Amino acid sequence: MSAALKVPQQVGDFEEQLRDLKGRFAAMMPELESIVRDPALGVEGYIVVWNTGISVGGPMERSGKGGTRITQNVTLDEVKMLARTMALKNAAAGLPLGGSKSGLRADPSAPDFEKKYRRFVKLCAPFLRENGGPFGGFGFDIGGRPEHALWACDELKSTTCFTGKPVSMGGTDYDREGIAGLGVAVAGRTMMEIQGVKPSESMFAVQGMGAMGAAVFRYFSETGAQLRALADPKYGGTWMMRSSPGAELKHALICQDKDAVIKLLPQEADKLSDDCESVLYLDADILFPCAVQNVLTETNSVKVKARFVCEGANGPCTEEARTKLHERGIHLVPDFIANSGGVIAAFVELTSKSAAKAEEAKAMTRQKVEANVRELYDLVARHRCEPQQAGLYMALSKILASA
Repeated sequence: MSAALKVPQQVGDFEEQLRDLKGRFAAMMPELESIVRDPALGVEGYIVVWNTGISVGGPMERSGKGGTRITQNVTLDEVKMLARTMALKNAAAGLPLGGSKSGLRADPSAPDFEKKYRRFVKLCAPFLRENGGPFGGFGFDIGGRPEHALWACDELKSTTCFTGKPVSMGGTDYDREGIAGLGVAVAGRTMMEIQGVKPSESMFAVQGMGAMGAAVFRYFSETGAQLRALADPKYGGTWMMRSSPGAELKHALICQDKDAVIKLLPQEADKLSDDCESVLYLDADILFPCAVQNVLTETNSVKVKARFVCEGANGPCTEEARTKLHERGIHLVPDFIANSGGVIAAFVELTSKSAAKAEEAKAMTRQKVEANVRELYDLVARHRCEPQQAGLYMALSKILASA
């Protein structure tokens, strides 16, 4: 880190330096943005690499990484915003890796989708790191399905062009292993321990029981914490547990077995409401919002009763909500610190020679997320700042030291 980016010693110095970092980051432009098209097949896709300087000297020299968003209305501007976010997330995770994102404007359920997807990855091939470009490869995001990894690797005759692959293909299978959720659980545990609270004596609530929420439930339960409540539209709303889930229900929740959960949940829990908002305001020690963006705002954050909030979804709290929670003495780990397990797993998948990449990815996720949360709260204590400010400082310092 350059001398200009040393951690300041005074609160005023910290605020001034953070303003400077934000201004410099706002002025950054992506290193690569490209639209790829095949009009005959109706293919339109996008690649954006936001930054690569942070990766110089690392195992993925001059490259950025992020997932592939597939929707019928994805735009270049959306992909640019996502690549910028990945730059922050990768830096905050402590990885020597820039941020990138790709997008395909298509319907993943359409009959001709495979043909379009294969053509899309072929058009993107010249930009791939393995072909001398700065694009670190494809990965899972909204619209992504397991077969996409198989199609990409087959079309490009490469197993390094896509991350999140099955273990049998040399991947980490990070969605099935729940590695992103593992990171969120570790972040929550570490935050509580820093404040002198034992997770094993706590109760937690989860909003959103998809891949992220189910994994958070799986791994945070391993601390000895007890699930107090959960909410998900596919399970009919918000439910309050009468006691810890039994073995059958626990297995069904982790595996996202909808039919089994719907059958077992009424036997062990009471339904509070048809909506999924009620869970945010229940009396639990720690809340994990793992569903969608902006569920906690400046207005409704005053109703949060949990002492801790650990963000599993991308942007579940607005900036104003984070500020309100901080003012109320509620401790928080922002998303770009907490949910970095997926990109850590992707980094392991692309750089490790180990045959046990999934276990290596889990170990690295535990180590890095815990270290990052401890660094975050060290900055919070030292500079009397909000966690979101400390997290931004951590990420921007690393990005701009190499810009």
